[in-house]
This record gives sequence, C-alpha cells and structure tokens, in this order.
Amino acid sequence: MKNFQEQLAWISKTLSGLSKQVDKITQQIGKAASPAGRKAKPGRKPSKKAPVKRAALKRTDTVLEAVYTAITRSRRGLGIAQLQRKTDLGPRQLSNALYKLTKKGLVHTQSRGIYVKS
Repeated sequence: MKNFQEQLAWISKTLSGLSKQVDKITQQIGKAASPAGRKAKPGRKPSKKAPVKRAALKRTDTVLEAVYTAITRSRRGLGIAQLQRKTDLGPRQLSNALYKLTKKGLVHTQSRGIYVKS
C-alpha cells in the first residue's frame, strides 16, 4: 500500500511538472504568433497592399481562323512547312486544323501537301 501511494505521489509531481511545461510552451507560441517587433508609428495607419490587377487577355484568332486566313491570303496555296512558319503551330495542331477545314469545305488540297481556299 505504501509503494502504491509513493507511485501516485510521483505521478502527481510528474503531471504538475508537465502541465507547467505546457503552459510555458503555449505562452511562447502566443508571443511568437503576435508581431512583437513591429509596431506602427503613432499617427500613421498601417498601409494596405494595393489589389493585384490582372492583365486583360487579348482574344486572338482561333487555330482554325489563323490557318484559314493564312491560306486565303496566298494565291497559289500553302504547303505544310509554310503554314507552320506563318501560324507558329505544331504539326499536330496544324494537321487537325487542316482536317477540320477540309471537312467543313472551306479548304481543299490542290496537290499533295498544298492547301488552297475552296
């Protein structure tokens, strides 16, 4: 029974020590969270940051429109390499655009790889 009471007393001391350590840590966290070093000058309001303005995006031609206008501006039609240079499109995008334009009937092939306005 005496041993049991000693163990309870030791547990009580340990728990009170731990609770004091927890209190110290919470105070340190509270001090760290508040801006201790920065105080506003008297008579001045803290400055607010200006809202970020987003640049308006310019609407450019769609891929189909870009390819179609490049073809319509040429008299004898354009080849794949010329279309890539004029439109700055990759081969996959250009191929897809030409396929869609031929299906719509706006463009046809004059010979292999040369596209002209219908």
